[in-house]
Amino acid sequence: MEKRVYLDYNATTPVEPEVLDAMLPYFSGAFGNAASIHTAGQTARSAVETAREQVAALVGAQPQEIVFTSGGTESDNHAIFGVFDQEEYAGKNLICSVIEHEAVLNTCQSLAARGVNVPYLLVGRDGRVDPDDLRNMLDTRPDTTLLTVMHASNELGTVQPLEQIGQLALEADVYFHTDAVQSAGKLPIDVNTLQVDLLSISGHKIYGPKGVGALYVRSGTPLRQFFYGGHHQRGFRPGTENVAGIVGLGKAAELAKKSLLQDAARIGGLRDGLERGLLQRVPESRVNGGSAVRTSNTSNMLFPGVDGEALLIALDLKGLACSTGSACSSGAVEPSHVLTAIGLSTEEARSSLRFSLGRHTTREEIDFALLVIPETVERLREISPNGKQFSAGHQAI
Repeated sequence: MEKRVYLDYNATTPVEPEVLDAMLPYFSGAFGNAASIHTAGQTARSAVETAREQVAALVGAQPQEIVFTSGGTESDNHAIFGVFDQEEYAGKNLICSVIEHEAVLNTCQSLAARGVNVPYLLVGRDGRVDPDDLRNMLDTRPDTTLLTVMHASNELGTVQPLEQIGQLALEADVYFHTDAVQSAGKLPIDVNTLQVDLLSISGHKIYGPKGVGALYVRSGTPLRQFFYGGHHQRGFRPGTENVAGIVGLGKAAELAKKSLLQDAARIGGLRDGLERGLLQRVPESRVNGGSAVRTSNTSNMLFPGVDGEALLIALDLKGLACSTGSACSSGAVEPSHVLTAIGLSTEEARSSLRFSLGRHTTREEIDFALLVIPETVERLREISPNGKQFSAGHQAI
């Protein structure tokens, strides 16, 4: 069988066997509707509430502050739309960072089209927001309703200074949302320490199933309905609960909390070894955002003189799966907005690849990557008009 190495865990993760085992009964034997009052329904209800406790424990919240959703995108949309009164869009301010995921950026742009002012926070070369820039922005925009800054970048792994950001939001009396889809299960999270009011997570990023996520809503935070129907989840999210998916998310959250520190240390060692090896073996390569605090599993690397998409395809043919950036942007013509925001040129952005490791990544897989990536980059540089100057065998004239 052909060797396959998967280094795209930021796009999605496999469902852990323990998670699948926890889910299976709720597809058939325990198939009750969690809103029903009979025994079958209450069995399902109990499973949902256990999962709510498990997810709450992962982020340091109270169970009643967790709302189950269909995933990170819905959670982001509900958090951002939900705190705005749709009758009073005009003149309100929504502050957003320039490197957010499309689930946040496109939601902000939708509100901008309805009259909300959306100033964007820039980031430095390391991909981090400067709290002083935020302070100045808040001082000059007193009518700000919401601030949204992601916890960790899906493309760079860069971790934002959320404690400082949360304190500034608190002092300005502004609601604070963070997209924690890429940090949940990788970084310790305590919503009270971070002082966030709303926080989004996704099941399939933490070894749970696709199609389920959660939104933390701090008690007292006003959040209008996003959907209309019954009174499920205290009216925040009507509709029959996806019991099996919710159970899977809960179990995945429980496993993530238990193994978080151990996973981070082991995966971080493998990631650092991958970066060191590539920097040594691929001339002129560099790590994008490498000077910042990052999630332990993510490496975004620039290989000048090589088209990133061509490199991605060539590596896939050799058995290595990685990414040119966000999985939600596959097929996009424009270069990554995250990479251009940190100062890369269009050409540099298009010459970058993201490698994201996971719980099942092995030393042998990293050794394989260190074998195939340099030789593939070298081969593509030799046939590229702009690549020969970066080739290991190139002699300047």
